[in-house]
Amino acid sequence: MRIKHPLTGAIVALITPMLEDGSVDFDALAGLIEFHIESGTKAIVSMGTTGESATLNQPEHIKVMQKTVEFAKGRIPVIAGTGANSTSEAIELTQAAKDIGADACLLVTPYYNRPTQEGLYQHYKAIAAAVDIDQILYNVPSRTAVDLSVETAVRLSAIDNIIGMKDATGDLSVAQELINECPDDFLLYSGDDATAVEFILMGGHGGISVTCNVVPVEVSSAYQLAFEGDKKSAQGIDANLYNLHQHLFIESSPIPVKWVMYKMGKCESGIRLPLTKLSQEARVVLEQDLVNLGVTI
Repeated sequence: MRIKHPLTGAIVALITPMLEDGSVDFDALAGLIEFHIESGTKAIVSMGTTGESATLNQPEHIKVMQKTVEFAKGRIPVIAGTGANSTSEAIELTQAAKDIGADACLLVTPYYNRPTQEGLYQHYKAIAAAVDIDQILYNVPSRTAVDLSVETAVRLSAIDNIIGMKDATGDLSVAQELINECPDDFLLYSGDDATAVEFILMGGHGGISVTCNVVPVEVSSAYQLAFEGDKKSAQGIDANLYNLHQHLFIESSPIPVKWVMYKMGKCESGIRLPLTKLSQEARVVLEQDLVNLGVTI
């Protein structure tokens, strides 16, 4: 059975705010959640790539997910990032997400160990069998060194509690294949801000967005207009965001977006090694983007 209330539209890949010493700032996290509820964001991804999941240990990871659910208070769906390159660890995190009341889980393809397509299928099948919670596949080969094929995604779409997929390839030909081949009730999300509006115009169900951290109202509006088939208006808003889409990746994400959120007064500037603070040269570029968009800094 697919999810009863489809998670569509603008979904923020939420940063994990940190103090200067790298500890998680839960007060700022609560503030960010309120910001997104007020801005009309449709759902929150907690502990995804943008949330620095790679540098938090498992107890911290679970606590951030738990606090996100707690602060949300059922007012906005929470999708917990629970992927790992160990199937057993992914099952543990996914079970934890279910136990704390997350609405769904986002599971990145196993990174570094480069499984075969059959390995990917068995990995996701095992997690789905072990934990009865809605699960979303996450394909981002630029980071993981493994690419979940359309064929494998279609195989996995037959499993009831695998409800969708985030495609972060940025390749619209792949998006079109997924839209053509997957069941109509299988949710397909863009994981690439620069092409997300086009993805939705092609028939996608939304985007899991880094840019949404910064300008959630604008991202939500562009996606909604795309859903309504107002191509010109959706593309017009998206064109205004083009530089920001690009420059939020001027250095490894989430370095730029965390700095931008700091400049906006939403959090402190803490970030964990091996990630470092944004360079001075990149700060100048992003400051100009924010000024051009009328964002208060």
